[in-house]
Amino acid sequence: MKKSNFMILIVFLALLPITLYVGMHISGRGYYITGTAIIVELMLPFFMRFEGRKVEARELVVVAVLCALAVGGRVVIPVPNFKAAFAIIIISGISFGPETGYMVGAITALVSNFFYGQGPYTPWQMMAYGAGGMLTGFIFLNKRMRKESWLLALVGFVIVVAWIGPLLDSSQVFLMMPEVNKITFAAALVSGFPINVSQGICTAFILYFFGNPLLDKLERIKLKYGIMEE
Repeated sequence: MKKSNFMILIVFLALLPITLYVGMHISGRGYYITGTAIIVELMLPFFMRFEGRKVEARELVVVAVLCALAVGGRVVIPVPNFKAAFAIIIISGISFGPETGYMVGAITALVSNFFYGQGPYTPWQMMAYGAGGMLTGFIFLNKRMRKESWLLALVGFVIVVAWIGPLLDSSQVFLMMPEVNKITFAAALVSGFPINVSQGICTAFILYFFGNPLLDKLERIKLKYGIMEE
């Protein structure tokens, strides 16, 4: 496993839980501090993948464009619980790896909440959105897997319903419930399941019809400009 892949696992399994726990005990608008800390933590594995050379500006521009598309996919589409953001985050992870997928997901949650409203839930959303990009990056390390549109759609649906959604729902338990136990966890997961299915259907739809065309365009950009090469 590459150093950057190993580092992103350390960040997700160790640093982020500690950051979220500490952030819960910061009064006032401490979620801004927590969100900033999460971004800083995620920058380390992203830059580690370029060990031996500097990151070029055009590579950061590509990440910024993907973030903008994901933010637009969440903010612009007027249908509740039917957003394109997760599909863009997943495509980022598939095309550029788990480090970039996590970065795009976390930044998308932070920036889009400037439209929806920031709150203590923002760091949790950053963690969950980023985790979706990270997981798909690991799943599709073998680039040949992504050629089947139905497989892209299926993986996207499962990741949203069984991974991103439950991570988002868990924030209700820690931030809103009086007790943290099996009953409160089960209640949060059950109440969020219909929303997760709706988001999963939207993600699967976009990935099935637009996933491979978008991935092909990103591949051409990578080959032409040598972007994201270790």
